[in-house]
Amino acid sequence: MPGISLKHLIIGLLMLAAAGLAYALTPRERVADQGPKINLETMIPKQFGQWKLDETVLPLITDPKQQALINKIYNQTLSRTYMNEQGERIMLSIAYGGDQSDDMAVHKPEVCYPAQGFQLLKNTRGNLQTSGGPIPVKRLVATHGPRIEPITYWITLGDEVPDGGLKWKLAQLKYGLTGKIPDGLLFRVSSIQPDDHAAYDLQGRFVNDLLQAIPKEHRTRLAGMAQQ
Repeated sequence: MPGISLKHLIIGLLMLAAAGLAYALTPRERVADQGPKINLETMIPKQFGQWKLDETVLPLITDPKQQALINKIYNQTLSRTYMNEQGERIMLSIAYGGDQSDDMAVHKPEVCYPAQGFQLLKNTRGNLQTSGGPIPVKRLVATHGPRIEPITYWITLGDEVPDGGLKWKLAQLKYGLTGKIPDGLLFRVSSIQPDDHAAYDLQGRFVNDLLQAIPKEHRTRLAGMAQQ
């Protein structure tokens, strides 16, 4: 039986080393398993500041196909409508996933609204100013017949709010290199109003009131390290 050549031996050793490195770099530690557990129902108060839960208006109802996808991606979802003392309403939707690695991509409003028959008239980036610092957000305007719905949302990855696809990938890579699997959530507020600038202002006031009403560790989970 012919002996193994030095070339083949080196190739074999390199393949074993590559396999070992790939195994070592595979994330196994779930960020969701560290610190306080997420419970959206208890984390988000039903009344705060001048806002209280309004059960007469339901947020956007997702069709069964979209709901099945959301259930696959996220561990928890929360949908509520709030009303202030002036009768202004904000629809709040939060979806939390304990695994936001590559195979658990978030479900963005740019996808779910058109899937419900809406048209997107605007899609821009901006910053929502809070007392804890700015939150990078996406701002949309969705229409369905006479309904005009300005939307503000952001997505967290662990304790960050990546601004754009490249920063999202870099944040995923950072977690992967430390052996951690990040959790994340999608935070969305919207209101039915033809004036999108006034709507975004109202949504910003709602977000600030909410962040001020919850403990600091929950603010960080909802809106990133800027809220520490």
